[in-house]
Amino acid sequence: MLQFFEHPGIRLKEEAEMVDQVVIGVDFGTLSGRALVVRVSDGAELGTAVHEYEHAVMARSLTADQDQPLPPDWALQVPADYVSVLKNAVPQALRSAGVSAEQVIGIGTDFTACTMVPTTSDGTPLNELPQYADRPHAYTKLWRHHAAQAQADRINTLAHERAEPWISRYGGFISSEWEFAKALQILEEDPEVYQAMDHWVEAADWIVWQLTDNYVRNACSAGYKGILQDGQYPSESFLRSLNPDFADFVSSKLDHEIGQLGHAAGTLSARAAQWTGLPEGIAVAVGNVDAHVTAPAADAVEDGQMVAIMGTSTCHVMNSSVLAEVPGMCGVVDGGILEGRWGYEAGQSGVGDILAWYVNHQVPGEYAQRAQERGLSLHELLTELAAEQAPGAHGLVALDWHSGNRSVLVDHELSGLLIGQTLSTTPEEIYRALIEATAFGTRTIIEAFNASGVEVREFVAAGGLLRNPVLMQIYADVIGLPISTIRSAQGPALGSAIHAAAAAGAYPDVRAAAAVMGGRIREAYTPNPHAQRIYDELFAEYTALHDYFGRGGNNVMRRLKALRRNSFAPAGQDLDQDPDQDAGHDAGERAAQEGAAS
Repeated sequence: MLQFFEHPGIRLKEEAEMVDQVVIGVDFGTLSGRALVVRVSDGAELGTAVHEYEHAVMARSLTADQDQPLPPDWALQVPADYVSVLKNAVPQALRSAGVSAEQVIGIGTDFTACTMVPTTSDGTPLNELPQYADRPHAYTKLWRHHAAQAQADRINTLAHERAEPWISRYGGFISSEWEFAKALQILEEDPEVYQAMDHWVEAADWIVWQLTDNYVRNACSAGYKGILQDGQYPSESFLRSLNPDFADFVSSKLDHEIGQLGHAAGTLSARAAQWTGLPEGIAVAVGNVDAHVTAPAADAVEDGQMVAIMGTSTCHVMNSSVLAEVPGMCGVVDGGILEGRWGYEAGQSGVGDILAWYVNHQVPGEYAQRAQERGLSLHELLTELAAEQAPGAHGLVALDWHSGNRSVLVDHELSGLLIGQTLSTTPEEIYRALIEATAFGTRTIIEAFNASGVEVREFVAAGGLLRNPVLMQIYADVIGLPISTIRSAQGPALGSAIHAAAAAGAYPDVRAAAAVMGGRIREAYTPNPHAQRIYDELFAEYTALHDYFGRGGNNVMRRLKALRRNSFAPAGQDLDQDPDQDAGHDAGERAAQEGAAS
């Protein structure tokens, strides 16, 4: 721990020792994990390494076991792939940094969420037991596993019928991505696996368990994804009403010690020291979520600073001293981002993923040839061509729901839409319209926060999409706010390193560590007034489509999803009996919720 003493010579000695100290942040993403070595004294990033998951995402088939097919909307992973990151990326990052392991004083980790691992009592993932290796429900459910929407709908309906006080802390809706819906799906589709599961563990906590041999549940995931509010989970009575066999879910499989962010969950075990090459006994920070841990990396933890982590999806997080109910938010949690503050979360399920889908499946081959001839990627070529268009010139409006809607509708039965195509519409015009749609989605979230009394005064961008300046300028023009940008290209990993420094005692808390080790470029992009006026008109059209298809005006998207699921069902069995009835109930529920909020 860095301490300041009265004698100046002693103080200088302590500061000199700190210059040599480093911490490691490990960011577990959707397809790979990244380790980053960071100097404690100033946040300098000294070395990094990436290790890709062997099994990636299993969405169409269970490739870990004889390639058996999976139903629609599934997304699974193999937890052993996460341990491989520790064994490979961490020592490689140390070598890249040119520092010795003895200089490392702590390690911190972050994960995509809500990513869930079913385990035995000692933390062994169920898929590693031979009798469950061929059972899809025994594997990790990645954040974008959306096959529990039916369970989420029932949780929401019952919560409103019973006027459960916690539902308003989540904007009125629990997501199919979260802990309770995914666990209920296991119970109802594979009760044997459910009974074998001793712990239902966030991957963020599972990896810390592997590092320390100590299971601690982090306050961030528990609050946002596990419905922990004011120290309590949903009651046994509530869970019994969902399913009698679900009544003891919290007490038997979920409830555990809660660790506060920036604190130590334990110390590095001998086994993990052997994996990583790090010294046994160094501090291991309480686990965290990739989006939330990025706010300190941008030194953006004060009231009014909304941090958007923009990549395959986008997560919006911000701190506030005010507790408010924001319709469609993913949650407000005491200490969810910074200890002692209310942390808010919202998000978009698809952003970069939508652009990648379009480039990979919809762009003519001649564009690929042009890009290759010029040494560009297809994204770079389409961005260059899109930049030549004036706002509104393509005559298109899209809905950015290709992976459902996380905020503000919280409905993963919704799907993408493009209006305005003609026989002269070009690929670059559609590409720009899709970028604009994701920006409109972000503006919808910002306006919901502002209307609820949680003012967004600064918009701070982080994540992989920062590499696209055309996209960033479109966002500034659409949201009508200057955009600050994080200095680091590895925001989550740096944020985890900052938490490691606090956990190791190098700084008194995360805020103090962030002020030294984090940083951002203020107002890197500013709105163009002319473009902003045109985007105001387009946003009005986006909002009309958003409300018509998302709030019950036309439930065609749900009906199409039901038809698709039924095509995978055994002959004579309907997986969705009456999607219109469910959608209508949800629409009425949403209208009631919005009326109460307004």
